[in-house]
Amino acid sequence: MEKKEKKYYGLYREIKSKILSGEYRSGEKLPSKRVMADRMGCSLVTVETAYGMLEDEGYILSRQRSGYYVSPIDAFVTDSAARPVAFTYLEETEDLPRGELEYSVWFKTVRKVISEQGNRLFIKAPNQGCAVLRNAIADYLYRYRGMIADPARIVIGSGSEQLYEIVVKLLGRERIFGVEDPCYEQIRTVYGEMGAAICPLRMGRDGIETEDLQSKRFDVLHVTPFHSYPSGVTTVASKRHEYLRWAERTGNYIVEDDFDSEFFIPGNPIESLYALGGGRSVIYVNTFSKSLSPAMRIGYMILPEELIAEYDRRLGMFSCSVPVMDQYILAEFIASGSFERHLNRVRRRIRREKE
Repeated sequence: MEKKEKKYYGLYREIKSKILSGEYRSGEKLPSKRVMADRMGCSLVTVETAYGMLEDEGYILSRQRSGYYVSPIDAFVTDSAARPVAFTYLEETEDLPRGELEYSVWFKTVRKVISEQGNRLFIKAPNQGCAVLRNAIADYLYRYRGMIADPARIVIGSGSEQLYEIVVKLLGRERIFGVEDPCYEQIRTVYGEMGAAICPLRMGRDGIETEDLQSKRFDVLHVTPFHSYPSGVTTVASKRHEYLRWAERTGNYIVEDDFDSEFFIPGNPIESLYALGGGRSVIYVNTFSKSLSPAMRIGYMILPEELIAEYDRRLGMFSCSVPVMDQYILAEFIASGSFERHLNRVRRRIRREKE
């Protein structure tokens, strides 16, 4: 069913069309509001609104105690400007999600946050993200992963791609990024678009081949230790220590992309490079896109303490890209234990399918 067009908008369009076609000439005085209302059979308010819109857009000018005049700009007149525009409206093509997330729990969390936080949800987020979410992530990582992460070193971003961009801006475009070969294609794409050089490192059965790790020249090592895509390789403990020894020997940084690690089967998730190395040379990156939903465009990174001052210097002027309300909702979802219950439920399902 088509929406009925407002009278003032119809009048606005008609006058605009006459201006563009030249029927109302440049500099010509328009009928007074009362005359126009009588002529069109509408109210004064309708004419005032239409004239106001035309004036705001620069099509007409108002002169005190004189009336309204067509703006003296001949460039208004074009052959195509007055033609009606037909839009082809788009339809949603995505199927409804069939994920594991209990939406009733999520929406209950949304209602709770809106009810309790009120105006706080409209305050601008700090550069690194809201304290409530950074605290919740730090608590979760300690409980679930045994990782000690100071909330002051956590940075919130809108998904892995933006976090990759932050890494390049932080460490510098002149650096060469060593990436797994094969790897998640977006890693190469983002680094390349940011102007950074890429060095492919061959993947073996246990992780990056030692020969490439030792012989190829690169400044930053980007790895996905758990279930690397598309190879499916999970890096063994000895290889993880080899990565850390490379960072210690060269004085460079490792970007640990911990995608999908929450669903490690069997047992608890394997120890991260960040935890193994004490967080000294590892930039830890993770998101909620896999663990909750692809629509959850929220991720986080943990920076080594020595990079915090550099982050403030290079990126401290930029705003956090994740809406404050989304940060508070996710923080409550984590703090209430709902996130861990969700992970445990998914892991039980995966375990049953493997049996």
